Amino acid sequence: MDKDDEIEELNLQSKRYAEKLNKVLDEVKKVIVGQEEVLNRLILSLIADGHVLLEGVPGLAKTLMIKTLAETINASFCRIQFTPDLLPADIIGTKIYDHRKGIFYTEKGPIFHNFVLADEINRAPPKVQSALLEAMQERQVSIHGDTLKLERPFLVLATQNPIETEGTYKLPEAQVDRFIFKLLINYPNKDEEKIIIRRNTQDVDIEVGNVIDSREILKIQKFNQRIYADEKIEDYVTSIVDATRHPERYDLDLNGMIEYGASPRASIFLVLTGKAHALLNGRGYVIPEDIKAVAHDVLRHRIILTYEAEAEDITPDIIIDRILSRIRPP
Repeated sequence: MDKDDEIEELNLQSKRYAEKLNKVLDEVKKVIVGQEEVLNRLILSLIADGHVLLEGVPGLAKTLMIKTLAETINASFCRIQFTPDLLPADIIGTKIYDHRKGIFYTEKGPIFHNFVLADEINRAPPKVQSALLEAMQERQVSIHGDTLKLERPFLVLATQNPIETEGTYKLPEAQVDRFIFKLLINYPNKDEEKIIIRRNTQDVDIEVGNVIDSREILKIQKFNQRIYADEKIEDYVTSIVDATRHPERYDLDLNGMIEYGASPRASIFLVLTGKAHALLNGRGYVIPEDIKAVAHDVLRHRIILTYEAEAEDITPDIIIDRILSRIRPP
């Protein structure tokens, strides 16, 4: 099979999967008003098999969002409220001694669900962060010497409140880097808020259908790896990421603004989510627009700014805008 035939086959399969995934989106939109960009990114993260860090004020339907997504996929869902007194065992589980049988048995924690909402993740102490980190990265947990695999698909949607800082712990950069996306969720507009009011103050019962099986999601995740990304796309991605580390090489006037650039994981996730974006649009190959579409969400939490940049109200998104305008797409 030559390259053209292979891409045509990938196109056909992508269209079939895109049709199913867009039905999932349609079902979720029955419940969630607005937030289309965030919902789209949740689907992309699921296709690319990555986790999402969601930053936004309380009351923006973050719990309802992932709970509804789990319902459309017939997957298990759990919400964990992170607090300063939380222990690793509260998340991953522990071993309990049975006096009558004289043996220890494993009591699994809430992490053993397909979709986990880690609410206000930055309120948990470092030991809890470490336990969650293993689950996110290795898709397994260790309980008193025993290693237990987590059921797939496995998606962590972690939220943090940008307003309150009292009683919070800064997330370690190593953990933040594990998130495929960092999404910023905003308030609904006036028309959307009117719909939200009606739905929550009247007797409105909306049922969500089971659109796709979790086993099908695993097939889609595997297929996403096969989406064609040309070497020119790889060059484009590596140039974007390299520009966050060495902006002077690309004639970017960012001196003294970036403390640390994006890690190699950024390059991997840019390609994976670029492939997912192509798949969701029914294409079996990646184009530069796919990379541009996901660049801000992949990179904004991986670019560490200097104090000087923050003092001048420079944000990672501004840096990314400058890089994308400078790096010429293939």
